[in-house]
Amino acid sequence: MLDLSTLYQVTDVKSRSISAENFTGEPGKGGMCPLEQGVSGSEARDLGLGWKVNPFIFLEPKSTFEIANIDGPGIIRHIWLTPQNRWRDTILRIYWDGQENPSVECPIGDFFCMGWNEYFQINSLAVCVNPGCAFNCYWQMPFRSNCRMTLENLSNKRDVIFYQIDYTLQSLPEEIAYFHAQFRRVNPLPYKDVYTIVDGIEGKGQYVGTYMAWGVNNNQWWGEGEIKFYMDGDTDYPTICGTGTEDYFCGSYDFEDPFTHDRYVPYSTPYAGLQVVTPDKLYRSQFRFGMYRWHIPDPIHFENSLKVTIQALGWRSEGRYLPLQDDIASVAYWYQTLPTVKFPPLPDRDYLEVI
Repeated sequence: MLDLSTLYQVTDVKSRSISAENFTGEPGKGGMCPLEQGVSGSEARDLGLGWKVNPFIFLEPKSTFEIANIDGPGIIRHIWLTPQNRWRDTILRIYWDGQENPSVECPIGDFFCMGWNEYFQINSLAVCVNPGCAFNCYWQMPFRSNCRMTLENLSNKRDVIFYQIDYTLQSLPEEIAYFHAQFRRVNPLPYKDVYTIVDGIEGKGQYVGTYMAWGVNNNQWWGEGEIKFYMDGDTDYPTICGTGTEDYFCGSYDFEDPFTHDRYVPYSTPYAGLQVVTPDKLYRSQFRFGMYRWHIPDPIHFENSLKVTIQALGWRSEGRYLPLQDDIASVAYWYQTLPTVKFPPLPDRDYLEVI
């Protein structure tokens, strides 16, 4: 593994990159699109071949586009995307080593911690979101024989997608775990139900992260609920139990400003962060939050199974807990051995929509 202390080492690794200017990542094949075939051929007509002729793709309505099909062994190192339509209208799927079921299935905004279709800068190790809508992912994703990525456009509107997928071709250890990400949404959460972040994981691996887009439907503090990790045969009670929602996301005491005591304090750190979408627009009566927590230095290891839940819990009269009926969406990130169990079906486009 390369870092600042090992960058001087000579290796047998081969660097490759896929984009609209080189759909296959083949060496010496970038920027070859003829002017008459490129989406920017007209703009480059005075300069000729090689001058930014095909920098993006059109993702047509109700269609799926394969953005990568790579033979391994190798590792996906970095993904950069700039979708322009509503971010929940575009679904990212990733398939490893010829599997029928995707190991990643997620609306593009939520995968990059942008669940509310509004831009917020994120400065984390695993995900960075930069101006104006530049989505960056640095999760390392090894594959042995093949990696296939697709984007599906659920909308009736053509989307413009700039993208780049940076990867290396290299030998891998004998045993590897494969990257997974699963999206869920419940709106509203039924009274006294516990929200399930992920369930049905089968295999050996480690849980590495959570993103949540949480829309609050009540006044008062909303984050008393505990996160719970049921692993390797746990039934009624989990092995790992948190103490509160803000605690799990590495905050404390209601994310409250400790000086003014009148506002939430957004933050973005390498391993955890909070976005606050304030109710400052006409007819928006409720707060919306985005939160991420990366278990990079502290992954949660499991031997054969994992389920993760979180309670939605606020306060009611007489100092009693109130089970909340909030709008909650999440992405669970983990690594595991194959095969991947088929995910629950994604909600339809109308259910996914953020208004």
